[in-house]
Amino acid sequence: MGRSRARAGWAARSVPPPGRMRHGGFGPPPYGRYRGRPGAGPLQGHGFAHYGRPVGPRVPTVLALLPLILIMAAPPLLFMGWATSGMIFPLLIFVSIAATGHRRRRMAAAQVPRVAARPVPPRAPQPPPWQVAKKRFDALRTHYAAYECDPMAVLRLPALCDVTVPSTARFVDAFAEAQALETDAPPPPEHARSFIAAVERADRAWRAAIDAAERIRLSNLTPEERGSVERIIKLLTTARDSDSEAERLAAYAKARSELSRLDRAGVIHLPKTAVAALDAESRGQLSA
Repeated sequence: MGRSRARAGWAARSVPPPGRMRHGGFGPPPYGRYRGRPGAGPLQGHGFAHYGRPVGPRVPTVLALLPLILIMAAPPLLFMGWATSGMIFPLLIFVSIAATGHRRRRMAAAQVPRVAARPVPPRAPQPPPWQVAKKRFDALRTHYAAYECDPMAVLRLPALCDVTVPSTARFVDAFAEAQALETDAPPPPEHARSFIAAVERADRAWRAAIDAAERIRLSNLTPEERGSVERIIKLLTTARDSDSEAERLAAYAKARSELSRLDRAGVIHLPKTAVAALDAESRGQLSA
């Protein structure tokens, strides 16, 4: 009887007062089920034995040793990953980049509207080299004749008709060679090649002679001679621009007299075609 009372007193002392839990909180216990012997406290209902010791299911041994296993296996796994990543990772990166580029190209091609291909017109047949060279020589002859028939052009660039100037002499020789090889009908292949080369030389010599004549102009004349040439140019300009027939004829007469004096002195020699054009204008023919 005394032993039963002692047990009841001990159980009463182990139960916490109302509103106070052994785990430090207040209020009723979260669960209403208690296990254990009669008189067990609220904490025992949560899987705790006396004084808070766990009494729930134990953790398996494999799970408890899993961290240790991972720590021991980490170095070999890392080494294998580094060894294989040196070959696999670059390959994976290359495949990813190629797939991304292919996908972008397909998307861009899908967004660009397709335009029907326009028919390309056929090219015109090119003329044979000999015919091209003949047209080129005809243009060169036209430019040279226009210069020789214009007294004003000869007075502005007298070196272009002076064969004592080396560039002019080279052009005259190249022009004569091309003119000697010129034919109306297509010549044999060997003759055609010679004519094409001669036209090329004549064209280059003409351009070089023009450049030299523009640099020289009247610089090789004395101040007196330059003054005479400038007066002749003014007289010819007045004769061409004047509406008065008398003024025009008088200006041509003075210019013709000055040119004859310079020609006798050997200062400037007008080509025959230029002299003929000046005589025709001085005879009273109105300019167009």
